[in-house]
Amino acid sequence: MCIRSGKGRVAPRVAEEAAVAATDRLFRASVVALGLAGVVRAGVLPDDRGDVLFHAYDGGGVQVSGPSVQVLKKFDEKVTLSGNYYVDAISSASIDVVTTASPYKERREEYGLSTSLLQDNVTMNLSYGNSEESDYSARFGGFGIAMDMFGNMTRVSLGWGGGADEVRRNGDEDFREKASHQNYRLGLSQVLTRDLVLDIAYEAVTDEGYLNNPYRTVRYLDGSGGVGRQEERYPRTRTSNALAIRPRLYLPHRAALYGEYRYYDDTWGIKAHNGLVGYVHPLGKRWLLDFRYRYYTQRKADFYSDLFPYYNAQNYLARDKELSTFRDHSLGFKLSWEFGRDDLQLLERGTLNLGYDYIYFIYDDFRDLRKTGYAPGEEPLYRFDAHVLQLYMSLWY
Repeated sequence: MCIRSGKGRVAPRVAEEAAVAATDRLFRASVVALGLAGVVRAGVLPDDRGDVLFHAYDGGGVQVSGPSVQVLKKFDEKVTLSGNYYVDAISSASIDVVTTASPYKERREEYGLSTSLLQDNVTMNLSYGNSEESDYSARFGGFGIAMDMFGNMTRVSLGWGGGADEVRRNGDEDFREKASHQNYRLGLSQVLTRDLVLDIAYEAVTDEGYLNNPYRTVRYLDGSGGVGRQEERYPRTRTSNALAIRPRLYLPHRAALYGEYRYYDDTWGIKAHNGLVGYVHPLGKRWLLDFRYRYYTQRKADFYSDLFPYYNAQNYLARDKELSTFRDHSLGFKLSWEFGRDDLQLLERGTLNLGYDYIYFIYDDFRDLRKTGYAPGEEPLYRFDAHVLQLYMSLWY
């Protein structure tokens, strides 16, 4: 288990992070859905495998695209080594940018290494990674352990992850701040029947240091009918808890149903609910079609406001739309084609996958400042849609 650079991070450019998180989350969901058609194997390390991904996100004035490569090698059925490389090219003219600054382009590079060791019915994992942007650096690592019990019908896992970040501000060489993150996770996977598996996961995250945005400002009424600006101010600590329940039902002919409910809350006052339902259906011997729908709803942070009544209205100030009250709907599909040794003599098998998701965001207390002719605080509420495209290939060798 590890903490990615984006985990727990309130980044200098939140629209970018939202886009990266969306593509990353949906890619992981796609990989999980692929595995639903197979057999759950406890106490077995994954086979030699390589994955190549291209992802693209377009929504809210933000475009994010780039490749990701991951390679895994198994040694003597007891040890695996894996490495991954991830690149994002970002072009942003989001509402946060166009209302307070100029559009920009950015590039993020991330790499990670991990190793797993299988000893009897216990699997241990170590991981390390690094992420770099022009104004943000992050190092992260973690340790995890999982044990299979009761005839491999039950798997219990726990893990820890940590991260250390440096926050900078482009154009200000003297600005440097630190942030650290700790992550603790406990999981249970239980085979309930021949066809039904239930996963339960709990996660606690603590963040300390500079957690806000060095670029963003809040707005306030200046007392003369106009609006003033001042920098955001966040607490320097944050603790969050999340509990997820994920059932998987295997159906005849390689079909499957899967779902998720996840509850989240933190010490900033945010409470969120996430629901997901999906269905995997085979099309002949080589094709799989996956449909999924996700709904997310969130209550705002205690110190968030779209418009403050006056300068320094409270100790902590935020106008980041990701800390506001909002909800989103996501509808997507993925089509997978499996090929084997008959197609490529040097490989055991492989899959070619195409995925698409449509996401619609609705904000309840974040206003669209691009609209003119309105009194402060009476602008229309903001909403936008986004498109996520994924094309990736997995090869077992």
